[in-house]
Amino acid sequence: MTHLRQRMQEDLRLRNFSERTIRHYTHTVAEFARYFHRSPDQLGPEHVRTFLLYLLNERKLAWGTIQGARSALKFLYTRTLKQTWFDQEIIKPKVHRKLPTVWSREEVCALLDATTNTKHRALLAVYYGAGLRCQEALDLKVTDIDSKRMIINIREGKGKFPRQVMLSPKLLELLRLYRRGRKPKEWLFPGERPDGPLFQNAVRVACQKLRKKLSISKPLSPHVLRHSFATHLLDAGTDLRSIQLLLGHRDLETTARYLHVSEARLHATASPLDDLPVRDIRTAQGGNRTA
Repeated sequence: MTHLRQRMQEDLRLRNFSERTIRHYTHTVAEFARYFHRSPDQLGPEHVRTFLLYLLNERKLAWGTIQGARSALKFLYTRTLKQTWFDQEIIKPKVHRKLPTVWSREEVCALLDATTNTKHRALLAVYYGAGLRCQEALDLKVTDIDSKRMIINIREGKGKFPRQVMLSPKLLELLRLYRRGRKPKEWLFPGERPDGPLFQNAVRVACQKLRKKLSISKPLSPHVLRHSFATHLLDAGTDLRSIQLLLGHRDLETTARYLHVSEARLHATASPLDDLPVRDIRTAQGGNRTA
């Protein structure tokens, strides 16, 4: 390990970044150095600009990924190398937020019915029934399920913030059925090696197989089920602040985007067109037809 990489990792740990973020940032900086075959402390703003354009134009990476790479390089230059030029020279890209993809209740029900693997069914039910992020569910241990208080303990969510979410009776029933058959010891959803949790890639593969099995064109991922959880709560009348706490969002504005896809909110508002006394269209043949 180079001295610069070690120093950056130490700076990240002193600021209490998660191990996942530390790995991502150091990997990005290592890739940046390999691209130019030089140490980052010998590179400057024009090199950062060239590298980000390479990720955009040649690698065809998503804007969210490019934003993550920029954040890693910004930390390196502003925190570890104490440079002052970064924000002036490397403009933060404008990220356009997309509306979340939401599955209907009927589609979620069909998904769970089609999932014959009890481990996968229990895991998907956790994503939809508790609104957890992908890794939050994979990091669950058997002891995190508190059936007496009917809660699930998230020991370390995004930003290392713990929280508690509801444990529904139906989810508890699915988890008990799964545990009776699979008998997990420490991790609730262990991987191939029982001393560690399931990997995210295994979840993605299972989701794609199930989506094809159901012949549904909508994307399927743990985050889609999390979006569906939040939207269906909103449709049922749960207030935004409660949903924010359940999802672990820092900003209420992030939660408010579910207002744009809530069927109940959309259908509860009448269009002003409905109040206009529009006359029927009279056709050339003299008949009356309404649109």
